[in-house]
Parts: sequence; structure tokens; C-alpha cells
Amino acid sequence: MKALLGIFGFVIFAPLAGGILCGLDRIVTARMQGRYGPPVLQSFYDVLKLFQKQNLVVNRFHGYFLFCFLIFLIISGSILYAGDDFLMVVFALTVADMFLVMAAYSTNSPYSFIGAQRELLQMLAVEPMLLITGIGFYLAAGSFDIGHIVSVGKPLIFKMPGIFFGLVYVLTIKIRKSPFDLSTSHHAHQEIVKGLTTEFAGPTLALVEIAHWYETILMLSFVFLFFASQPVVGILLAILIYFIEIIIDNTNARVKWQFTLKSSWIVTLLFGGINLFILYILK
Repeated sequence: MKALLGIFGFVIFAPLAGGILCGLDRIVTARMQGRYGPPVLQSFYDVLKLFQKQNLVVNRFHGYFLFCFLIFLIISGSILYAGDDFLMVVFALTVADMFLVMAAYSTNSPYSFIGAQRELLQMLAVEPMLLITGIGFYLAAGSFDIGHIVSVGKPLIFKMPGIFFGLVYVLTIKIRKSPFDLSTSHHAHQEIVKGLTTEFAGPTLALVEIAHWYETILMLSFVFLFFASQPVVGILLAILIYFIEIIIDNTNARVKWQFTLKSSWIVTLLFGGINLFILYILK
């Protein structure tokens, strides 16, 4: 029953929370640029407007791939909030990303093609750190089971500070914010138009936006797990991390893909790898 409530809560409330965070993102971004900014609910208005537009598709496959992208994101989050295996969450998230890449490739647009290639590079940059995070939870809490991780009496940040730093670093890549907005961007500072979402319009673009809301909450939930024994503190710190990401997004220029890969792997090996080794020694 508890697992079903967790799944239901994620499916219903994650896009609401994600949409509100994206609305606050746009307001903070506007204020940093000397503008007033849109209403906090503007993201919801935009998605509703997109659903009312004509569904223009380049071919009959890219809409299916986008739908699968959204479904596997929901599956990934549902596994997390049901309290099941953390590695299954990561694997389902990887499958979701692959469907997004296939959707971009299927459009045969040069902009989408470049965006899809960069998305694959970003996956290579992020996935090792996510796997190390899962192994770190196993060594620190004694299980991959999220229900067991949450039930640990003390915040796991004290045992996993390096892994936490590494996860926050790749979080910038995962939610596609500067300086790592290589494949696409939710603000108007992409040199390849909108990257892998260039050819998406109307309802298909609305699916991408809703998926982004789910993905944002899912990634912030990973941050929350480090403080799960103190739920209020965990929620507040996850929100704080998100707003730090907004500041980073608005104060840094986009870097090249080479730097993204090198820096993420260095952080993964140094902070994640060393922390993992210490956990193994102390176990």
C-alpha cells in the first residue's frame, strides 16, 4: 500500500512540482537579467497551449519515441518512490534517455542530429557517477533497496560527501543547464537553435516539457536521499541545490563537449571513486 501511494504521489505531483520549479527558474533568470519575468504558472500555460496546436510530425516514429521517453521517466521515478532497487531506477532512466536520443535521430534534422550526439556524450558523462552513487548507497546503508536507504537513522551525506559532490556536479549536466547545456536548453542561449528538440512542435514538444518536469524532480530526489532521515531538511536542501543550479546556469557560458566529459570523469574518479574506496575500507 505504501509503495502504491509513493507511485501515485510521483505520477500526480512530480509534474506539478517540476512545473512550479521551472516557473520559478524563469522568474529568477529574468530578475538576474534585469527583467520582470513571466508568472510562476507560465510553464503550465505554455504546455496547455502546445497541446492545442497541430501535431506536426516529421515521421511516424518520433512521437512514439518521445512517448516512450516520458513513460520510462515515469517508470524510473515510480521505482524510486515505491522504495525499490536504486540500480533499477538508474537503468530505467538510461532507457528513457535512449528513447529521447532516438526521437531526435528520427527527425533527420542536422540540428537534432547534433543535439542527439551531444546527448549521448552527456549520458557518458553522467552515468558513471549515477552508478557510483548507487554503489555508495549500498556500502553506506547495506542495501540497494531505497526503502532501506531511507530508513537509515543518520543522513548519509556524512558517509558520502565526495559522492554527494559528484552527484551535484553531474546534476548540472543531467538537467541541461549551463555550462553543460550541450544538447538542448530551456533558455534562449543555444548555438544550435534548440538542439535535439528543434523539430518537436505542438503536443510532442509538450511531452518533452512534461518529461523535463519529471526528470527534474527525479534528480532532486537523488539529492534528497542523502538527507532522507531528516525529510524537511532534505527537501529544503534539494530546493537550495536547484536554485544554485539556476545561478550557475545564468553566470556561466556553455563549454565544449570535451571539457564536459573530462571534468565529469575527473570528478567521478576523484570524489566518487575515493569516497567509494573509503566506504569499502571502513565497511
